[in-house]
Amino acid sequence: MVENSGGRRVFGAHWAFVAFFAGVVGYHLVTLVTTAAVNHQTGDDDPLDLPAGPALLLAFLPNLVLGLGPVAGSLRFGAGLERDFGLRATWRDIRIGLACGALALVVGYLLNLGVLAVYGGDDVSDSPLTDLPDVSDGSYAWVAAAAAILIVVVPLTEELLVRGTLWNALVHHRVPSWVVLVLTALVFAQLHGESTRMIALFGQGLVLGLARYRSGRTAASMVAHAANNLPPAVLLFTGH
Repeated sequence: MVENSGGRRVFGAHWAFVAFFAGVVGYHLVTLVTTAAVNHQTGDDDPLDLPAGPALLLAFLPNLVLGLGPVAGSLRFGAGLERDFGLRATWRDIRIGLACGALALVVGYLLNLGVLAVYGGDDVSDSPLTDLPDVSDGSYAWVAAAAAILIVVVPLTEELLVRGTLWNALVHHRVPSWVVLVLTALVFAQLHGESTRMIALFGQGLVLGLARYRSGRTAASMVAHAANNLPPAVLLFTGH
């Protein structure tokens, strides 16, 4: 079970904490830049006025940055990606991940229904994925690329950050397992920046964390996350 990420310190803090905050800071900085690039509409000659297809993929760039801190920290200060995170999925990881991914879908659906019942549909924001097909420049290729990123890249980078580095750092400091599970779920929900979906995201984060807890490996939570993202990725084509 991958539950220890070594004890090396960077700037006085455990390296996994530093890698986590580096990923979060990079994510928000790149989000600011990409948001400006996608939304900037000042003229045909503006270098930031991107075609719709590349702009679609540019929206995922901050997610890529999330994984840079964990990867760089592990390679430089940790024991390597496999020993720190357990990225090579075993059959046990896949079984646990698929089960937790299916459960996360159910939990998210039920919690969203509850939020809708309380606040009503007008006060609950749609997922950011809702508008992706509308900016795909009329090409299934761009939607397919976005779906692939949603299923493969997003689970990889988000899990490396939250249930990889942050989880390992908390475990290193002997934080109780149930506290680690709750804290990482809260960070996962907050990271998405969708206030009206926060409860559902928190519930799903708990289930994805359960995959990491049961297996002791980040690979299982990545499989669970990918399974959870599969239906929304497929739905991108129905809205095209």
